Order: sequence, then C-alpha cells, then structure tokens
Amino acid sequence: MYSLARKLLFTLSGEAAHQIALESLDAAARLRLTKPFVSKRLQAPVKVMGLEFPNAVGLAAGLDKNADHLFGLDSLGFGFIEVGTVTPQPQPGNPKPRLFRIPEQEAIINRMGFNNKGLDHLVAQVKQSSIQGLLGINLGKNLTTPVEEAASDYLLGLEGVYQSADYVTVNISSPNTPGLRNLQYGEALKDLLQPLKEAQKRLADQHQRYVPLVVKVAPDMDEDELQSLAACLRQLKLDGVIATNTTLDKSAVEGLRFGDEAGGLSGRPLTEKANEITHQLADALEGDLPIIGVGGIFSAEDAVERIQAGASLIQLYSGFIYRGPSLINECAEAIASIKTS
Repeated sequence: MYSLARKLLFTLSGEAAHQIALESLDAAARLRLTKPFVSKRLQAPVKVMGLEFPNAVGLAAGLDKNADHLFGLDSLGFGFIEVGTVTPQPQPGNPKPRLFRIPEQEAIINRMGFNNKGLDHLVAQVKQSSIQGLLGINLGKNLTTPVEEAASDYLLGLEGVYQSADYVTVNISSPNTPGLRNLQYGEALKDLLQPLKEAQKRLADQHQRYVPLVVKVAPDMDEDELQSLAACLRQLKLDGVIATNTTLDKSAVEGLRFGDEAGGLSGRPLTEKANEITHQLADALEGDLPIIGVGGIFSAEDAVERIQAGASLIQLYSGFIYRGPSLINECAEAIASIKTS
C-alpha cells in the first residue's frame, strides 16, 4: 500500500509530496483510517535521560517543522516525535527548489534553511495537541542573528518551549545556515551551552520540572573534534547527544541526478558514517551521556547495529520516507528483542 503511495508521491516535487503526504496522513488519522494499515504502537519502554519512552524509535526533526501534524504522525506508533527546527522568529528558509530525492541511493539532499513559522506558532500547536509518545523540540537560530550572538536565539527558544517539551534539542549541525556548524567547536561550543545549562537549571526550579537538554551534531567531524566535543558535553553535564545530522560528503551520489545539489545529504549513504560517529562518540562519552542515533536507518538490522554502536534510542527520517510506517515497528521490535535477550 505504501509502495504505491510512494510511487505517486515521487512523481511530485519533494516539497509538494512532503506537504500532501502529511495533510493526507492528518485526514486519515482523524477519520481513523490509518488503523488497518499501521501496526499498533509497540509498548517496549526504554528509560533514557530520566524519561520513559514507549519504545526506542522516534521521528527525527525536520519532517514536522511547525508541529502542525502531530496527531497524524503519532498515530503511526513512534515512541517519540521531534518537531522543529524552530527559530524565535518565522523565516522563509532558502529559495526553492531546496529538497531533492535520489532514489538510486535511497537518499535525500536538502538545503531548507530552517524554514518555519516561528516559536509562537509551534508552541501554540503543541499546546492544543495530545500525543501518546514523548515530544522533543529542536531549536535553531534565525538566519539574521549573527553566529556570535546565537546563544540569545537558543535561550529564547529554550524559554519558549520549556513547558511544552519532554526534551529540547540544540541544533548546531545543520549545514544550511551559514556558520552554524562552527558552534560545535572549542570555546564557541562552551560559550553557547553554558548559558543554556544555567537557564535550564533556573527553568527547572521555576517550573518544578527538569527538561533534558541535548545537542545534535554533524557527521563530518574527525576523531579529535569528536573527543573535544565529548569532553565539553561531559564537563557541562548535557543530558544527551543526537548523532547525526546530514553530511556534506556527496561522493556516494556523484554523477546521479541531483547529486551535485548544495545542501546536506541524508539516507542510505549516511548509514556507515553515522554508525562510526556513534561508536566513536560512545567511546569518548564513556557512558556519561546517552546517544540518540539517526542517519541511514532503513531496516531492523540497521536499527540493531546503531544500538550496538552505542545509541540508546534511534530516530528515522529518510528511511521512513522510503520505507514507510512499517519501518517503525520493525525497528522497535528488533531493538526490544536485543534489549531483553
């Protein structure tokens, strides 16, 4: 059923297909038409960051940037959903076209540029929704905010979403906002995260509720850079790390249609790289922070491999686009089986 729907959707442009698919899912969920085609949410609780996730499989940020489609997506059985990336002020993102499918490699290139309706809209959407899984909210900075002043945008974001999120992600790894990835290194990383940790403590005291703070990192870091990153995250007592965002390495799609488009590459070509980064991070973190593994997960075997590399949870994005909802429970069941064996 999904295979047929995908063939039809893939005749459209990437963004058009994306919007039609989400609106159709919302309508089907409201009419309870998804139940015959979607497995019941697997209940295989996993405790990570002090939170109990219904199962270990989540939806990565980027699919539902504005939290406009939570009800439909939650009906598919995810253990958690991450919305965003959201910026304090609405922004249009980069010029279209900016989303490209490369089916030969089960890959996607995007240069969306944090297009979103802004913090107020996302928070309002979350407040009027109710989901069974947990909710992560992914924060970014506005394009017009200088990188040197990025902390101000992330602080506004954290203040704005704190009461609505189960955990909050600091996205400093998108390749589509100029200079953003520089925040992953050295003093720039510490200068960003330290005030966020201080704000987290103040907000936890104010609201009598601790909301974990995690950082999403790029796959294009070498081992020394990962060691430095891990040391900073441990020192500042971050609650988790998401590995990884999209890659700038396009060698796997070279010569293919859209393979030379600017932007970040996700999908099957990222599988091996994301596994290796997860393994290296797990070694560097020495168990102090859990890892949420994302990138190139297309099967139960991929999910198990990511857990064995050191992840505690996984997220789907491109694999979900290419494989459809059946991938969610397939991965959740495989992870549950290795955790109980």
